[in-house]
Amino acid sequence: MQEPDTPPTDCLRLIIAGLRSVGVAFSGGADSTLLLALCRDVLGPERVLALTVISEFTPTAERERAAGLARALGVRHQEVPFSVLAHPEIVANRPDRCYHCKHALFRRLLEIVRAEGLAVLLHGANADDRNDYRPGLRAAEELGVRAPLLEAGLTKEEIRKLSRQMGLPTADLPAMACLASRIPYGTPLTLEALARVDAAEEYLRQEWGLRQVRVRDHFPLARLEVPEDDIPRLAALPARREVARRLRELGYRYVTLDLEGFRSGSLNPPEHAIRSTE
Repeated sequence: MQEPDTPPTDCLRLIIAGLRSVGVAFSGGADSTLLLALCRDVLGPERVLALTVISEFTPTAERERAAGLARALGVRHQEVPFSVLAHPEIVANRPDRCYHCKHALFRRLLEIVRAEGLAVLLHGANADDRNDYRPGLRAAEELGVRAPLLEAGLTKEEIRKLSRQMGLPTADLPAMACLASRIPYGTPLTLEALARVDAAEEYLRQEWGLRQVRVRDHFPLARLEVPEDDIPRLAALPARREVARRLRELGYRYVTLDLEGFRSGSLNPPEHAIRSTE
């Protein structure tokens, strides 16, 4: 943890310096990109391996971005295929799904870390995640997967600020989450539903320029969450008609636009509901 009176960024570099060699669970988001870049700077690229899990939960945009960022940072990068739908406790999609998912994913990544002779596996949780509903944090702690950003006390705002100072293209990247987060707890997960959500969100990003979007899958209804500033544009013609047509082609019967706008974790259990627009 962060020492008293030690700036978080200095503390973070000290933590990384003591790790010798690392595998980094790398999604290509703002948190894991900053972590990967600092590990490269502090330890040297030869002691760093970026590991990107490719599963049924991985959005298409995330996979492409992670590969490009790893190349730009000059670190070794390995995509790790993993079928989350082969695990019944994940497919059941109960509120503790993320715990079971992270436990299975981290066990697989730890196999690679050990085979590569690396000292430790890292992930990109930050200090703000302690205040969110993140059952996956418990899985990481049980397996000894370290979270230097969290240990140093860095918040999301500090991560974005440091990323800008380092010239990282992810400094202002909107938050992303796995595709399973679009499906209400208690609804069993299927490849069809996950692919439907991925295709719908890709369409909305590519055709309508949305940087932040969630398609919450209440099949046969799609509930679109976008930033409040984008609501008037999507609600007006011709966008309204075009979006509804395309999502019906993907299998939805009803397409709705959530008037509250984008909220991270809007499908969390009520006692853990997050009303943030981060």
